[in-house]
Amino acid sequence: MAEALQRRLAAQLLQRIQDGTYPRGSEFPSYRSIAAEFGAGHGAAYRAVQILRTAGHLEGRPRGRLTVRDDPGVRTLADPDADWPHGRGETERSRPRASEDLALRLHCEPRTQVACERVELLDPDGRPAMLETSWWRGRRRPHASFRISVSTHLMTADEAHLLGMATGALALLVDRTRLDAAGSVTEVADLVLPADRWTVGR
Repeated sequence: MAEALQRRLAAQLLQRIQDGTYPRGSEFPSYRSIAAEFGAGHGAAYRAVQILRTAGHLEGRPRGRLTVRDDPGVRTLADPDADWPHGRGETERSRPRASEDLALRLHCEPRTQVACERVELLDPDGRPAMLETSWWRGRRRPHASFRISVSTHLMTADEAHLLGMATGALALLVDRTRLDAAGSVTEVADLVLPADRWTVGR
């Protein structure tokens, strides 16, 4: 409940940045003034502001006055199949059973046990850039080609937490399928990218 309130407040504050109420390069309101205006507790206001700071919308010392970060521009993920050139954050590995949708993508029977790996891909400054979740059967194999499709997606609470965004924030979802030389599927992946920071090439 408290986390949902913080993320709703962060989304409202982000909307004000995006519509110019809080212009880029300007001083951001204090926690106290935000708490008073929105009728929230100081703790909720502080954590909502930290969500925006973690996501790169604000800059400055955590307990000092913050400013609205100038728009760094939208980047292009030119090759969704290339190795990520920067750091990696938290990595989770599991062996779930394939859902019907995942089985369709992997060309296997539903409830087949598969390998899963979710990785936070980081910007050079250590902030999370995107999430990559991959699934494959058996041992991970090299691939000869790939195909992608791109759609829009509303971030789940878990995705938003890892990316420092608000739950329900708009994202790009890259569905990537890797194929061997014979055209058989070797691996599928979902890449979740904040839509206000990324476009996708190809």
